[in-house]
Amino acid sequence: MTDPIRMFFNPSCSKCRGAKDLLDARGESTTLIRYLEERPTRVELERLVRMLGISSPRGMMRTGERIYEELGLASAGDDRLLDAMVEHPILIERPIVVRGERAVIARPPERLLELFDSES
Repeated sequence: MTDPIRMFFNPSCSKCRGAKDLLDARGESTTLIRYLEERPTRVELERLVRMLGISSPRGMMRTGERIYEELGLASAGDDRLLDAMVEHPILIERPIVVRGERAVIARPPERLLELFDSES
């Protein structure tokens, strides 16, 4: 049995649509998580940070969003960054594709293929 695939998805994002198209072309069944409608919890975000192998939540944030500047997050610590992403999920980079215990920010969408290159 293969690991289930989940994607943090915003239908208005061309990168998300491209990643979905790539998964569809591979015949992969994917659960789309519309994170702007159903906000992820802090625990879910902390898990994503670990799965992505990044040292700070900032690595999965859209730092160019206006709300990032408005909240003064440029010098914020990890706790505040996580809280901001829970409160304002638009700050979460997209698409994030999860397969089993691994995740990747699929920018460009072809990056998601890394999840299939190795079964480690």
